[in-house]
Amino acid sequence: MNELSTTRTNPLIDPSLHIWGWEIPVYLFLGGLVAGIMIISGYFIFKGKSKHSYFSCFYLPHISLLLLSAGMFALFLDLEHKLYVWRLYTAFKISSPMSWGSWILLLVYPTLLATTLTRIPPAFQNRIKIFDTISTFINQHPTAVKNVGVLSMIVGAILGMYTGVLLSSLGARPLWNSSILWVLFLTSGLSSAAAFVHMITDDKYERELLAKADNGFLIFELFVFSQFIIGLLSSTQAHQRAAYLILNGPYAAVFWVFVIGLGIVVPLIIQLLAVNHKVQHTPVAPIMVVAGGLILRFVIVSAGQFSHWTITGQ
Repeated sequence: MNELSTTRTNPLIDPSLHIWGWEIPVYLFLGGLVAGIMIISGYFIFKGKSKHSYFSCFYLPHISLLLLSAGMFALFLDLEHKLYVWRLYTAFKISSPMSWGSWILLLVYPTLLATTLTRIPPAFQNRIKIFDTISTFINQHPTAVKNVGVLSMIVGAILGMYTGVLLSSLGARPLWNSSILWVLFLTSGLSSAAAFVHMITDDKYERELLAKADNGFLIFELFVFSQFIIGLLSSTQAHQRAAYLILNGPYAAVFWVFVIGLGIVVPLIIQLLAVNHKVQHTPVAPIMVVAGGLILRFVIVSAGQFSHWTITGQ
């Protein structure tokens, strides 16, 4: 029996595909945010900061477990046949991004659990013996602590890249059909995570460090956006039409105002003034960055479903 795959017209995907609702953008955003948090907390654990309870790597993995579970629940709500979700783990198809994603997510949970065990909060100590035993072993071996930090950074980077690869592999939608989309999503996830830590930490050194890092991520994100749009505009007519959806089409106002303006440029200016001690650090800029990251996923997912290869529907 031969299996056939087609991206051509059918009632669900042409001329306009809108079978993904709010669940997928929320899942992609939370996945990217957790990926960024894993990279940041992994870096701090590698540098030995997990010894200090006031540092973010002490509690970031615990927050990540909650955020990722919320994202997985949003993804579960999107499934058509919820009772058969377990079947994703009965096979592995190397050419399927969703198959890769299912197994990558299985790696994320034990990695986050390992990072939480580098330092168990006092309130949770002596409750589960095996966790205390593993935590003691890790902390008796400095190399093991560093390896947990490296593992967190590697798995976090894979998770962040996957959220972009998932969309770019769907060639039926010209807006998503870009080889740089994974870079954009990974950078946005890092920026949102840095802004999140900048917002919640009580440590002055960490706040300054993450604000400076986020400024770098935001500048790089603007560069990646320019390459993403240039790539679309210099490609086929279908890709050019897809680019115009966010440049001057029905998604342009949200894209320019909330993603580029209030999500990147304005908070970048505020944070540049803050790190140069011209204004006080406030939660305003980090909140704008995090909200911009969420709106970016909504714009890309919604506009991508609207983009198509045919002339019909223009």
